[in-house]
Amino acid sequence: MQAWRVHRNGEPSEVMRLEETDRPVPGDGQVLVEVLAANINFPDALLCRGQYQVRPPLPFTPGVEVCGRTGDGRRVLATPALPHGGLAQYVVADEAALLDAPESLDDAEAAALHIGYQTGWFGLHRRARLRAGETLLVHAAAGGVGSAAVQLGKAAGATVIGVVGGPEKAKTATALGCDLVIDRHTEDIVAAVKEFTGGRGADVVYDPVGGDAYAKSVKCIAFEGRIVVVGFASGTIPTPGLNHALVKNYSVLGLHWGLYNTKDPQAVRDCHRELTRLAAEGGIKPLISERVAMGEAAAAVQRVADGTSTGRIVVLPSGAAR
Repeated sequence: MQAWRVHRNGEPSEVMRLEETDRPVPGDGQVLVEVLAANINFPDALLCRGQYQVRPPLPFTPGVEVCGRTGDGRRVLATPALPHGGLAQYVVADEAALLDAPESLDDAEAAALHIGYQTGWFGLHRRARLRAGETLLVHAAAGGVGSAAVQLGKAAGATVIGVVGGPEKAKTATALGCDLVIDRHTEDIVAAVKEFTGGRGADVVYDPVGGDAYAKSVKCIAFEGRIVVVGFASGTIPTPGLNHALVKNYSVLGLHWGLYNTKDPQAVRDCHRELTRLAAEGGIKPLISERVAMGEAAAAVQRVADGTSTGRIVVLPSGAAR
């Protein structure tokens, strides 16, 4: 089969190679899955760079989530077992963790429904307890993770403020349904949030960026607000001032979605059932900005790494891009 493999760590466009290799062999409790669509995530770039919390042995194949087909014809969402990641024609995955792909979504959309939307749902509902009528601030609102949070926030009845970088991403965030879009390149985030909320600030902040985004968030968080720390796409891990959290009476909540797969797998299945319902009703729909052929995967991962993409880029291993 064909698979993209990384033999040394570095930038994705420099270290990813498309090679012919053997199909992975399922172990106990695993199943072989034919990949129909592989969604690219920022962790794929971190894996290439050797900066992810999981460091698979070299060589490995990136790709942390796919929509695929099992040998009995079941269409599923899967998180492949590294080092045999999803940017390949076949993967192995834990059979107990497979989720049925929603019928309302095509393969590319289904592949993008998994980690980003699960993270968004757990962050907003399980951790922050977002309520209808509250104001949600989403950083990187036009990206794959951010766009999911925007849609989930709107579906929950929240007023959503999206922070983006640049006019094209601002257009994307507006189309997603943001009630206010702030371009961090040209606007003062803190002033804009306070003006929009009548000085109250945001009740919930969803932050996959860290660094300066977090620093701005604590300056415009509301009384009893909740900041959900999802990741550090900026490359800078902030150091919270706990005295500031005490004085302003807000909470900082960490979210590592992957832990739920081992700590509370039923919660993951329940979340997927809710996401499937929302997708069927049209409340959410993954934003697919590009569908690319297998040979374009390395360049696509690099665009995600560079932060120039919007929504999700999805690789179609066996089909033509469209």
